[in-house]
Amino acid sequence: MKHVTLGDLDVARMGLGCMGMSDYYTGAGTDDAESIRTIHRAIDLGTNLVDTAEVYGPYANEELLGRALVGHRDQVVVATKFGYISHRAGGERTTDSTPENVRVAVEGSLKRLGIDHIDLYYQHRVDPKTPIEETVGALADLVRQGKIRHIGLSEASPDTIRRAHAVHPITALQTEYSLWNREPEPEILPVVRELGIGFVPYSPLGRGFLTGTIRSTQPLDENDFRRTDPRFSDANFQQNLRIADEVRAVATEAGATSAQVALAWLLAQGDHIAPIPGTKRVSRVEENSAADALVLSAEQLTRLNAIGQAAGDRYGNMSQVDR
Repeated sequence: MKHVTLGDLDVARMGLGCMGMSDYYTGAGTDDAESIRTIHRAIDLGTNLVDTAEVYGPYANEELLGRALVGHRDQVVVATKFGYISHRAGGERTTDSTPENVRVAVEGSLKRLGIDHIDLYYQHRVDPKTPIEETVGALADLVRQGKIRHIGLSEASPDTIRRAHAVHPITALQTEYSLWNREPEPEILPVVRELGIGFVPYSPLGRGFLTGTIRSTQPLDENDFRRTDPRFSDANFQQNLRIADEVRAVATEAGATSAQVALAWLLAQGDHIAPIPGTKRVSRVEENSAADALVLSAEQLTRLNAIGQAAGDRYGNMSQVDR
């Protein structure tokens, strides 16, 4: 698999998101053995960037990844996130990126993952109550202590990125980016390119929508996060099917799957990009990894670029996103 650099961190350009193995989506937490096989298969195929967070579960996903890492630690760039759980408030689900909370969070993640350092440690969401300079200062201390190797941000605005990077080099920004979310293009992507920061798109398959396999919300469990996603609401869902249909049309022409086309489009957006498609099944990780070899034609890229933004906000409550 081809590699890219995120800042000065070398990674395979196709990562693996582990969230759905334990939380948020239909079937989460029902087959840990298959999830671990999926992680191991991803490693076999050349993927080394594996992404989790303390809030997934909460905690269960880090513990799952910790079990999968046994015997494979040297092959994996471990990325996890803090800041969506306040340990100072007894585990309350709220943003907390105070230095005190950072110090508690990292110890918990290290223990659950069963490792002595985290390769890429992200602030999960910007904490409006804590200056980013204080948070990054605490993270820089963890770098000096050897507990983390690289610092990342998630869903941060251009101003926040610049302020954070001025305190300590930011290695990667993780933000939702795909053929149905083009929001990073006008401002975010130019800033990270200017500063030499890598870009890690999460939900690169539009929460499964771009695979073309979701034609109705009926199969989704009642507690599936997508049930509350505005883009999956009835009116928006029907409008957004046009995106899945156009991706499928290009896939048919390219002799590939819709998921592979959506990922290949992302990979064509720059050498600093490493998407982290999530799955809990071996067959899907094999399918996604094959996108590394798919090269779309200029005409196909033009068709995909013309699709435009999906209907509806990304979250029911967009206040969690730093803009």
